[in-house]
Amino acid sequence: MVPHGAAWRQALADATEATRRGLHVFPIGRTKMPTIRSPHREDPPGTPKCRGECGRPGHGVHDATRNKQRLAELFAAAPHATGYGIACGRGEQPLLGVDLDRKNGVDGVQSLRALAEQHGFTIPTTVVVSTPSGGLHLWFTGPADATVPNSAGKLGPGIDVRGYGGYLVGPGSWTPKGVYRLAHIAPVAQVPPALLETMTPTAAPRPVPAPRRMPTRQRSAVLTGLIKFVLQAPDGELNNRLYWAACRAFETNVDLDAVTRALVDAAVSMGHPERAAQRTVNSARNAPVRTRA
Repeated sequence: MVPHGAAWRQALADATEATRRGLHVFPIGRTKMPTIRSPHREDPPGTPKCRGECGRPGHGVHDATRNKQRLAELFAAAPHATGYGIACGRGEQPLLGVDLDRKNGVDGVQSLRALAEQHGFTIPTTVVVSTPSGGLHLWFTGPADATVPNSAGKLGPGIDVRGYGGYLVGPGSWTPKGVYRLAHIAPVAQVPPALLETMTPTAAPRPVPAPRRMPTRQRSAVLTGLIKFVLQAPDGELNNRLYWAACRAFETNVDLDAVTRALVDAAVSMGHPERAAQRTVNSARNAPVRTRA
């Protein structure tokens, strides 16, 4: 068993390094839960809920900070910390986590692959953290204006989402079952639009604005540019570019069937499976207005 003192020092060092990379962090204990007791545990019933406005530590994920001095203060108030949590949903490019469990006969990795096939997106290369139970945490960045809730199993068996107000266990954190470790180091990838769509709550139908009227010559130039955008996709970005280009194309007064065929043909010529490309374009064609913004 790792002594608390050694684990505490390592957790503080790892959390401090995380702040240098722009992440918002806070101390957690061996159970992966916030380890500082709430300062409001004796407040009378009916007291408005505080999310850190009082300035005292003990508000869980709401304590998360990028400030080195504030982080040191949090760890000083958490002598039994053995790890750190990374808050999701902070900043202009907020962190989102996809937690893939592999236990009790459930394989979240296979579930995510099936989800990608179903919705026609590619799982991009990104940061991957391995968990002591054999699972994986995939890190993504999401748009600051989208509300991505935490969920468990909603996307598929063994797939949990760490969204706005949630947190991920940071690599290096110690638990009695083992240590969370970096399994793959890479820039944090943007969440694929089609995956983001599955994460967000279904909004009430909104009126679809009339498409912008364009002269025929201008419309042709726009479509040509979008097809070129797809044809120039770097490795791993083809499906994301296809979705984006389709959203832009359907905002104009185009022949829907013609533009669908043109974009699918472009993607197929780059090696994209035809059925998957068709699903991606159809997803963009049917997407609510907010996903096209």
